[in-house]
Amino acid sequence: MSWELVLWLLALCAPLLLLVQLLRFLRADGDLALLWAEWQGRRPEWELTDMVVWVTGASSGIGEELAFQLSKLGVSLVLSARRVPELERVKRRCLENGNLKEKDILVLPLDLTDRSSHEAATKTVLQEFGRIDILVNNGGRTQRSLCVDTSMDVYKELIELNYLGTISLTKCVLPHMIERKQGKIVTVNSFMGILSAPLSTGYSASKHALQGFFNGLRTELDNTCPGIIVSNICPGPVQSDIVKNALTEDVTKSSPGSYGDQSYKMATSRCVRLMLITMANDLKEVWIAHQPFLLMPYLWQYMPTWAWWITSKLGKKRIENFQSGMDADSFYFKTWKAKHD
Repeated sequence: MSWELVLWLLALCAPLLLLVQLLRFLRADGDLALLWAEWQGRRPEWELTDMVVWVTGASSGIGEELAFQLSKLGVSLVLSARRVPELERVKRRCLENGNLKEKDILVLPLDLTDRSSHEAATKTVLQEFGRIDILVNNGGRTQRSLCVDTSMDVYKELIELNYLGTISLTKCVLPHMIERKQGKIVTVNSFMGILSAPLSTGYSASKHALQGFFNGLRTELDNTCPGIIVSNICPGPVQSDIVKNALTEDVTKSSPGSYGDQSYKMATSRCVRLMLITMANDLKEVWIAHQPFLLMPYLWQYMPTWAWWITSKLGKKRIENFQSGMDADSFYFKTWKAKHD
């Protein structure tokens, strides 16, 4: 076979390969490194068994589903949130459907905004299980209000809960991990920690702050204690009650609007499965969402001018939906889903 023929074959194959990759991306629900790890990487069933995992925000949504899937892997679980009855319900679910016994699950009520309680909570976990292998920072609240209408108390609450509370608990756990020279710190961030959108100015600020903090912490630990892995998990829209429990223009007001139909969002079980793959493969940062939302962090990363333009167009519709009492994101995501189902 001549070299000319080989070159012609390569020239023909290259566009075909690009087309295949484009089609795969259009159907992707995670970034390319994450999906590669799902296909070729280590399995959570191999890597996470027998670990002690502390999950904050474990009373509902992603935290609850994460506890449930972890219970099937034979880990020891610490479940934390403010709502004790809901934590007990999650514990019962894990015991009924998992591989754990009563002694393997500790319900530990925790208020992230009460930073003075975090050291005692950490000591309680260590006394119960002797170690903390994985800390999952999942607790937090979102926001649905325009900046001009929003009280400074709302911004203070978002920073105290999403940012300072998470940092405080991490700092309490970190010395233990440094002493053991190993551990995983997993923070459930958001696409709003990469980009920004209207109605979420305070929430986005708190998530950007988390992104900056944990990227900096990872760099410090890379040079001093490389056995500690810091992972940022950035989901897009996921089926949960996070919008229902969102802060609005005043800390005393509940979130308005209708959030019954979440069919356009990713199933919580799928999101959590990808989170477990992240933990098993020690990935530093992952993006999790269905299309078209998955496209947005790529645009913000590589084509910011286009990202600004698209965000401005979608943002206008987002505000209109919100002001009419609809789910802010439902229109354009439902339109995409209808076209691609």
